[in-house]
Amino acid sequence: MRSRLFRPLSRLALGAGFVSLLGIGGCQSLVERRYADSLPPEQGIVRLQGLADSVAVRRNAQGMPLIETRNYHDAMFALGYVHASDRLSQMLGMRLLAGGRLAEMHGPGVLEIDRFMRALSLKRSAEALLKSASPQTRQVFEVYARGVNAYLYQHRGKLPADIAATGYRPEYWTAQDSALLFCLVNFSLSTNLQEELAALSLAQKVGADKLAWLTPSYPDEPLPFEEAKKLAGLDLSGRVPGLAELSRTRTRIAGLLPLGVAASNNWAIAPQKSRHGKSLLANDTHLPLTLPSLWSFVQIRSPKFQAAGVSVAGLPAVAAGFNGKLAWSMTMVMADTQDLFLEQLKQEGGRLYYRSSDRWQPLRERQETFLVKGEKPRRETFYETAHGPLLNDALGERRHELQLSSRYGLALQSIPFDGDNSLDAFFRLSQAGSVDQAFAAAGELRAMALNLVFADAGHIGWQVTGRYPNRRAGIGLLPSPGWDGRYDWDGFADPMLHPYDQDPMQGWLGTANQRPVPRGYGMQLSNSWYSPGRAERIAELAGRGRHDTQSMIAMQYDQTSTFAARLKAMLEAPGMAGALRQAIDALPPAKAGQAREALTRLLAFDGRLAADSADAALYSAFLRESARQIFLDELGPDDGAAWQALLQMSDLSYSAQADHLLGREDSPFWDDVGTPQKEDKPAILARSLAAATAYLEQRLGSQHSAWQWGKLHPYRWISDGTRLAPYLSVGQRGELHALGGLLDRGPVPAGGDQDTLNAAAYRWGQDFDVWLAPSMRLVVDFAREEPMLGQIGTGQSGNPASPHYADGIDAWLKGQYASFPFKAQNLDKAYGTRRLLLVPTGR
Repeated sequence: MRSRLFRPLSRLALGAGFVSLLGIGGCQSLVERRYADSLPPEQGIVRLQGLADSVAVRRNAQGMPLIETRNYHDAMFALGYVHASDRLSQMLGMRLLAGGRLAEMHGPGVLEIDRFMRALSLKRSAEALLKSASPQTRQVFEVYARGVNAYLYQHRGKLPADIAATGYRPEYWTAQDSALLFCLVNFSLSTNLQEELAALSLAQKVGADKLAWLTPSYPDEPLPFEEAKKLAGLDLSGRVPGLAELSRTRTRIAGLLPLGVAASNNWAIAPQKSRHGKSLLANDTHLPLTLPSLWSFVQIRSPKFQAAGVSVAGLPAVAAGFNGKLAWSMTMVMADTQDLFLEQLKQEGGRLYYRSSDRWQPLRERQETFLVKGEKPRRETFYETAHGPLLNDALGERRHELQLSSRYGLALQSIPFDGDNSLDAFFRLSQAGSVDQAFAAAGELRAMALNLVFADAGHIGWQVTGRYPNRRAGIGLLPSPGWDGRYDWDGFADPMLHPYDQDPMQGWLGTANQRPVPRGYGMQLSNSWYSPGRAERIAELAGRGRHDTQSMIAMQYDQTSTFAARLKAMLEAPGMAGALRQAIDALPPAKAGQAREALTRLLAFDGRLAADSADAALYSAFLRESARQIFLDELGPDDGAAWQALLQMSDLSYSAQADHLLGREDSPFWDDVGTPQKEDKPAILARSLAAATAYLEQRLGSQHSAWQWGKLHPYRWISDGTRLAPYLSVGQRGELHALGGLLDRGPVPAGGDQDTLNAAAYRWGQDFDVWLAPSMRLVVDFAREEPMLGQIGTGQSGNPASPHYADGIDAWLKGQYASFPFKAQNLDKAYGTRRLLLVPTGR
């Protein structure tokens, strides 16, 4: 039974808390003082019930903690305590989001999000994972929870100001809460649900016959015309209730927390390619620019367990890092482990039914109770088919429409977690002492689909983890008719088929969310990959010469795009060069001059997207304008569902925008439907070249040599409070805006783009604001006395008054890394001598 000593709190209370504080004092200085009052101490003695022995916590110059214990039990207890001291609001917000309980703090305005999360029922998944875990792992989760609760109890009268100002108090943490956060993070690693929702929006606009042109898989893959036939003949217009709301809700969830879409790089260099004869490993995970980051660094030293790396507050584990013998890292596989099914529905005798083959089956029902701030509790019915929960039914305002037989339900099928030992595998990986032991642990990691790259001093390895459905027909890229059993799942791929490699002859391994296997590989991992550009650049740089720490860091900060070279090759191709120049000549004189200049500069562009580069600005403006010239006439307006769906799909995987630029001369989208004549690819590219120059003249002025990519392309770190603003009143939004200097950071000019290793992704066809970038970086060089270096993208603390709230940004921008020493004689240099001592009560 969950304790009710504390009342629930959402991470979103950050904004509400600031508003409450402003109402009390009306000035930013008071808010800062309230936050400063709630900062936990970094030295002294704290007595806690639940410890077996004393624990020392030291922090480095950026506030990253070193936890020193005499036993593993106390290490996990102290990790829970330290996570709560650094990121309590983040932990509680993720818990309420995952459980569909945000309305408990913020009223009916967030019920749409809560309904969606209740439909997913991550709670059931968490229960299944925890039940399948070993007694030892469950004990770790329990001990960690006691550490979190020790902090909550110790600071119950001095919680962070955003919590205290609401008048609410958080309830105790449980082992199931940590499993729930694991499921939330896992849910974010599959993007196909978002793609299938976007595909339905596009199909409603252009029809199934043209949909395949907008949903390419990869440059060398055929367009999915056969897959699109699943939707042919279906009248989708107006018959998928809640689709727009469902897409918006999924986007909102990604905006509230740094989840929902992610990308990353990792690579390892074998000893024969190392300058000093020992392996190296690098990892940088890409997430939205949020304050605080999802990640926090930690180092643990105990007699039987040592590790340093990144963790997620709320989870008792080091997710990626180094343990003295093994380094391990992760990227998304881009796995397709979710399928969306259109379900035919009807009402009969007061019950709802769905069509399964030639029979009508009753929908399964379950009841959910919502506690809504300022209102009476609501009890609502949720429906499921054999494929999974009906998601569009979960959005409340249009639930009654599902009772019409002419409407479609949208059921989500995902991987079950019954009998899954992933929690155990995650711990075994962090404790592995060699690449061989890492392979053994990774082989049991079924819940998360990851590219794990690991290294010890003499070996490197790569393993794809996860669980992948076998489909009887179709490839799962687009929604399937649920009444046609041909598209059902038929078990799962044999884990022996999961791709892996060890100590390859080329001397390196790397992943960057690209398709990691050849076309036609013996099992289906996905149909959606990011553009191969970052992976191509890893191959180019990793294969060049011998490597050390500095070359690994240089790779992480590399801003050269291989897509620019592909674009140049297309523009200079024999079938394009002459036709393009003719199309430019056919433009009005002023536009023809703009287009000629743009073409000349693009052909001379070296592909390096430095923040101060004028040609990088022109290159990016051309990508923007070409997307709009190709697609906006048929998918517009700008704020319409179809255009927004195309932009969202380009965020998630290899895009139609890139695909059309590299080829697809026969695509129907080259014709501008707004003109009487029929355009072709050269005509549209000529217009795009002219439009790119005009756009930059408008934005950056007529002096072309003074253009700078970074003036268009800023980093902005957005806080939780600012992200909450859309849910508040106009007055409250204004008050939060007044606190922007305290909560948010930026703008800072950025280089790079979505195809550079130093990723700085923007929405291709919209604006150039960076929305995705490395949220952490780590490098492990086994030839160094202290192998591991790391940096965080923002700061260690979630408290705006802390000096470590955003101090990581400057080091991140400048390429400065912190050292995580494992030798006792080097600890004082990294962490100093100030200690916070956690001691058992009674001492």
